[in-house]
Amino acid sequence: MQLLSANDMAKLGCGECGGCSACCRGMGQSILLDPYDLFLLQKATGLHFGGLMQEKLELCVEEGLILPTLKMQSGTDACGFLNGEGRCSIHPYRPGLCRLFPLGRKYDEEGLHYFLLEDACEIRNRTKVKIRKWLGLPALVQYERFLTVWHELRISLQEQIEKQPADSFAQEINVKFLELFYQKPYAEEEDFYEQFEERREEFMYLFMCSMRSANRSEANAGQKQQSNNEETGIKKQ
Repeated sequence: MQLLSANDMAKLGCGECGGCSACCRGMGQSILLDPYDLFLLQKATGLHFGGLMQEKLELCVEEGLILPTLKMQSGTDACGFLNGEGRCSIHPYRPGLCRLFPLGRKYDEEGLHYFLLEDACEIRNRTKVKIRKWLGLPALVQYERFLTVWHELRISLQEQIEKQPADSFAQEINVKFLELFYQKPYAEEEDFYEQFEERREEFMYLFMCSMRSANRSEANAGQKQQSNNEETGIKKQ
């Protein structure tokens, strides 16, 4: 697998798809949305999270963490934003995974890289395009930095949810996670990345409070169990 940067060329050009729309159908719950995706969808539709959840989005559980995803429509198994001509009705505002295709992302200690999914796109004889141009996003360096921070946050939360035995901990974290990063509307006229950083800091504070509370509860439960065991031992004597 060859790792690429945003300044590299890759065989991505598909002649604007020609209404193929194969990559917009049958995707299940694989198109996970990040906060920037929601920011763009809010701009494209004028709808906030609750309105989008009516028809266009659904929730899924990804390793203990609840995340929104594009919803495939019953009957057609197509994305809800696909129009009758097989075109994306929100193309300038499409989610990151949609604009990325047929590329994948890889995160490592050196940062974010791209790689080509060789047989993912049904269109053959694709032309070479610079990845930066293919993504078509302003402030790409800032966007890639956001993706890296978001990826690290997701992984960290999923690991902590797995470690904590209490279901109440996962529920509490997911409620705060969805509320801060998705349900609370973003101000369209303000910089997204500044809003995200403010929410991330607020969430991390709430998360650490939840962690301390969960650890205290676990410690108290352990002390109570030890006390019960000692009492049982005394009675046996």
